Amino acid sequence: MEREHRQGGRPDGAQVIVFDRWLALAQRLARYGVWFAGALLLAAAVLVSVDVLARKLLSRTLGGADELSGYAFAIGTAWALAFTLLERANVRVDALYIHLPKPVCAGLDVLAQLSLGVFVALLSWQAWVVLDTSLAFDARATTPLQTPLWIPQSLWLAGMLLFLFAWVPLLLRALLALAGGDLAVARRLIGARTIEEDAAAESAHAAVGAPSSR
Repeated sequence: MEREHRQGGRPDGAQVIVFDRWLALAQRLARYGVWFAGALLLAAAVLVSVDVLARKLLSRTLGGADELSGYAFAIGTAWALAFTLLERANVRVDALYIHLPKPVCAGLDVLAQLSLGVFVALLSWQAWVVLDTSLAFDARATTPLQTPLWIPQSLWLAGMLLFLFAWVPLLLRALLALAGGDLAVARRLIGARTIEEDAAAESAHAAVGAPSSR
């Protein structure tokens, strides 16, 4: 992350270092999280495909494929949230946003981040309430598998907690940049991605996957 070098209203260097290190850790964990999410969805796709083939060719079913794939989708979505946040890959309607002055855009970015964080925090709290109830009553799914519900619920909650772990330093670092008058850093942290940034990201991904010319 860039550090502000402005003389007037410059943020405290120690705070910048703390938030940058926190963000670096969150980025590593978020990458592991999105890999975990991808693995879950891939496993769910394989399981459903095998179940469909077994029904068609053997007139048998593996049982529980739909239930397990539902858990995988919910858990995978939660574990991918932090990566989506840090990469600014979430969908944002910016038809008016791109025409507004930069200070106004910065204010809207902060408002959007606050709204998103509060929503996920409330969702996490309710997820904990549900998980606590499932643990107290040893709740199980009303399916042939009778899955202990605390297992998928705890994994789902963990994904949202990972999001909050990434959201806190991201927002605070952006606010620190805004306090120092550095709109560019704040926009790179929490602003909507531009078409140019999307194109650059796609080019970088294509370059990584391209075969070597050697």
